Amino acid sequence: MADKKVLTITDENFEQEVVNSEVPVLIDFWASWCAPCRMIAPTIEALASEMDGQIKVGKVNVDEQPALAANFQVMSIPTLTLTKGKETIYQTVGVKTKDVLKQEIEAKLNG
Repeated sequence: MADKKVLTITDENFEQEVVNSEVPVLIDFWASWCAPCRMIAPTIEALASEMDGQIKVGKVNVDEQPALAANFQVMSIPTLTLTKGKETIYQTVGVKTKDVLKQEIEAKLNG
């Protein structure tokens, strides 16, 4: 994760970075052994740059943060969740193109 716009979200910083965030937060639930997770990583970083100011982007390693994954009922990875405060406003599983993801996220932000 070379891009500093993508945060690492843990149990310790979840409240501060996600619940108390001024903007909605896109969370990428992933694991290092997950090939689709590695495929979507550049897309997540691109969205973090392109949508800077509209959303915050963070990654949760499901192996290191199993409680967070359980809280969001993550059954498969990659799972992307858009939250506003404590509310989940969008969730998708699997790999999608950047354009599709951006369109779906913007629809939720503007809807």
